Amino acid sequence: MKGPSPEDKEPMKGFPQVGYLKNFISSENIIVGDYTYYDDPEGPARFESNVLYHFPFIGDKLLIGKFCAIAKDVKFIMNGANHKISGFSTYPFQIFGNGWERVMPKEGELPFKGDTEIGNDVWIGYESTIMPGVKIGSGAIIASKSVVVNDVPAYAVVGGNPAKVIKYRFDESVIGELLEIAWWDWCAEKITENLEAIVGCDLTALRRASGL
Repeated sequence: MKGPSPEDKEPMKGFPQVGYLKNFISSENIIVGDYTYYDDPEGPARFESNVLYHFPFIGDKLLIGKFCAIAKDVKFIMNGANHKISGFSTYPFQIFGNGWERVMPKEGELPFKGDTEIGNDVWIGYESTIMPGVKIGSGAIIASKSVVVNDVPAYAVVGGNPAKVIKYRFDESVIGELLEIAWWDWCAEKITENLEAIVGCDLTALRRASGL
């Protein structure tokens, strides 16, 4: 046994609200790792409708790692939502044309926060909002209805609006070892062989399996 196939759109047969997300993505600028799932009673195909203001001409990417769990109606606000803020008005006159296009922002005048990056083994709770350019470290937990405006460290638990660090799941030395071991990059057979250690906090067994 080597676990389910990451190519399976419905890994829980008879429960179609959970799907391995990468199999539902159409945008070239959304990249999702193996085994990351989206859970939505209306179907995982709804995920992309919650990636907002993601315009191809801007070029920013949403990068999501492996083994992430993403709850219903998590929203990703991308850089296309940004307005020019250096003038007196933030209103986007230029998009309506008819002479107003003459105030089209010049290159660099619109805020650009870069790609939004979600690490591996991240759990994002119901109706959370991730703002443009945020980086969320592996192993982090985002509480339901959080608004994440700043980067989230690996294995941190954050919540609120704006989201703040509530605690760290493990001490600094353990977090460092887990990031070095990076079990999510192992092959499926190796993960299957070491599931008890992965879900049971057996760092000694993980070290042994990783060869560190």
